[in-house]
Amino acid sequence: MKINLSPSRRDDKLTVEKTGDRLRINGELFNFNPVPEGATIKASDIPCDWICGDVTRINGEIELTLILPHGANPSQAVAFPAALEDVQDGVVALPFDPEPEPPVMPELPEEEADHVDA
Repeated sequence: MKINLSPSRRDDKLTVEKTGDRLRINGELFNFNPVPEGATIKASDIPCDWICGDVTRINGEIELTLILPHGANPSQAVAFPAALEDVQDGVVALPFDPEPEPPVMPELPEEEADHVDA
């Protein structure tokens, strides 16, 4: 299976698991086993907002395009992802940026903490 990725600014998460010619996208199963060689399924005919391109079988391999969600400042790997070639069964390793660390509030010295009005 070949998975092309189309980056998009979104706050929701994407999880993908592959088994043969089936994909479980955010828990919903899509079975592409019946797609014959050379056939195309239009993206508009697939009830999945994450699939943003037609699904085809070329040389026995399913090829499709998924939206890749990212935050406001994506890394190069996320903003310009390479296609995932020969995707193996299991959880699909999608490129992602780690969540930013929350800011650390400095601790006030003991004597100053006693004088802070709440």
